Amino acid sequence: MSTLQYQESADLLLSEFLQVRKKTMQLFKPLRIEDAVTQSDPFGSPPNWHIAHVTWFFQKVLEKHGAKLESDNNGNNNRSGFNLEYLNSYYQQFGKILPKQERGKFPRPTVKQALDYRSFIDKKVTNFLKEKRSSTATTTTTTPSSDHANAISNELQYDVMLGIQHEMQHQELMIYDFQHLFERFPDPSDNYQPLIISEPPKTSEITTRSSSKMVDIPGGIFELGYNGRGFCYDNELPEHKVYLQPFKMDVAPVTNGEYMEFIEERGYEDYRYWLADGWELVKEEQWNAPLYWVQEEGRGGNVAWKKKDFRGLNEIDPDEPVVNVSYYEADAYARWAGKRLPTESEWEKAAAWNEELQRKTVYPWGDHRPTPKHANLLESYLWGPSKVGSYSNGKSYYGCHQMMGDVWEWTSSEYVLYPGFKSKFSEYTDKWTINQKVLRGGCFATPTAQIHNSYRNYFKPHERILFAGFRCAKDSV
Repeated sequence: MSTLQYQESADLLLSEFLQVRKKTMQLFKPLRIEDAVTQSDPFGSPPNWHIAHVTWFFQKVLEKHGAKLESDNNGNNNRSGFNLEYLNSYYQQFGKILPKQERGKFPRPTVKQALDYRSFIDKKVTNFLKEKRSSTATTTTTTPSSDHANAISNELQYDVMLGIQHEMQHQELMIYDFQHLFERFPDPSDNYQPLIISEPPKTSEITTRSSSKMVDIPGGIFELGYNGRGFCYDNELPEHKVYLQPFKMDVAPVTNGEYMEFIEERGYEDYRYWLADGWELVKEEQWNAPLYWVQEEGRGGNVAWKKKDFRGLNEIDPDEPVVNVSYYEADAYARWAGKRLPTESEWEKAAAWNEELQRKTVYPWGDHRPTPKHANLLESYLWGPSKVGSYSNGKSYYGCHQMMGDVWEWTSSEYVLYPGFKSKFSEYTDKWTINQKVLRGGCFATPTAQIHNSYRNYFKPHERILFAGFRCAKDSV
């Protein structure tokens, strides 16, 4: 890499670092103190823990690459007087871990301490990257110099980008936690101000009556995984060949209206549609609808399904993708409908392959980054799924709508590492390859800069707090 490239990479890293840190605080600052320190569910974490944990992650990156941090009297490199062990999520390499379900029981760090800690590490990261840039600027591309030892390496670039992407993940996780917490209160807007809500786009091309239409997708050899030049997680690599039989894919995600038919036909009461573990969970937890759905008196005095989310308490919109369903529920619906869930290989081909170009694209619509005209992601500020047919500019080559944004989509694939996998950051993606299902496509809370066609999310099959929905597939006959 040339000196100029080193400088540009340092400048870009610093810019992206500052942007993601600013975005996190935009999400966090409207919270009241009481909301910031509450852990409403063992799955989630207090928002205050989130903002301190992602800061701790950057501290570990700095320490790995030799940055000098001032220590307090207790030996903590944060100058805020709290134990950093509280912020370790699951990294055995960094020592003691606070159990996830206990994060809300510890009132430290306080919100002020967490904010002071963020400010301290922000300055350290900023100065560290500026120092790397300055040391590189004193050299030339032809003259060897010991200063190049201080230049920004490929490993440092990856680790800082990983920290940035890690923080984006926690932005989305915070929003899951906000939804779960504020669902308990009369009106989320009373607890989370200011909440920006944009106008939803107008629908086109698809209606609820036709959203279950399927398209044919040819089989053959397909190369699964990331093949771009930007950042990706190590679990998206290496790109490798798989063989697909011809299949059919739903044009759009399954809608609330379609899912209501499953409920009305007693889908939650018929064991034949459910995997054994899922059926036990339905009985044990008394599930009868997606998470957050309640039946109350609606318009005209009739009983209606309602849901309270960031947009308030409203009747369920039958034209929006169903969301907050587990893998078990998605799989049961697919069986009831005479279909199945797609594999992640099928999903990626339906989203990424362009027959005319004879190659994969980064996004369903092409290689240019998402805008609010293409997909409903975090920066759309809609705070909920959009009606099916809202993003005709974002459809894939095969005509599949909303494969990116709105709702994560469950696939039938187990989360495993690709053949030839090599870890780039131990314990980040490699230790979770058991009892998890892969999801694809992002949701309305996913940052735009994070998502692309080969991005692999993974959750346990019973989890519903994430903004997950699904679309169905079927074997071609």
